[in-house]
Amino acid sequence: MPPRSAAGGVPRYDRTAAAILDAAARALSEHGRSANMAEVAAAAGVSRATLYRYYPDREALLDALASHALADAAARLADAGLERAPVEDAIERIVRALTAVGDRYAVLLREQIEADPAEIERLVATPMRAVFARGVEGGLFRPDIPVDVLMELFGGALIAALKLIERRRLGIEEASAAAASVFLDGARAR
Repeated sequence: MPPRSAAGGVPRYDRTAAAILDAAARALSEHGRSANMAEVAAAAGVSRATLYRYYPDREALLDALASHALADAAARLADAGLERAPVEDAIERIVRALTAVGDRYAVLLREQIEADPAEIERLVATPMRAVFARGVEGGLFRPDIPVDVLMELFGGALIAALKLIERRRLGIEEASAAAASVFLDGARAR
């Protein structure tokens, strides 16, 4: 567990913790399940003892990585100015933000590690839901499909984009553009 603050209780995320999480994201994304804690420690430039002081096992490391990925996704969505953008632009911004995060933290998708569902809802789903609701209200999206169903279908396009990136079939920008376009316009040629 990361060292506790002097006030007690709340974890103190210092440079060491940040370096460990950054190295873990790189090592686990590059090597997947085969990456071990020793490789993560070496990539972070810390001893295994230090790594284990912060994260006593792989599960704790992956849980911390999921929280870090969620914070990254939330920050990118907040920076995207979704509420000020037209719906189509907002959808494209969401795709770019989330594919960048998903590419960096691909191991979490592969191992099906998820952050706290309440936090996902608050930090990621709520701003996205607002964009989809605007799309329905403005006539861009079909009113007969509930917003939650639209979001689920959109999520499928995002996951497909991430798989294409991971397999190196498309770059992040290409996959993001394709996912946004297919979701917004369908797969029909114009």
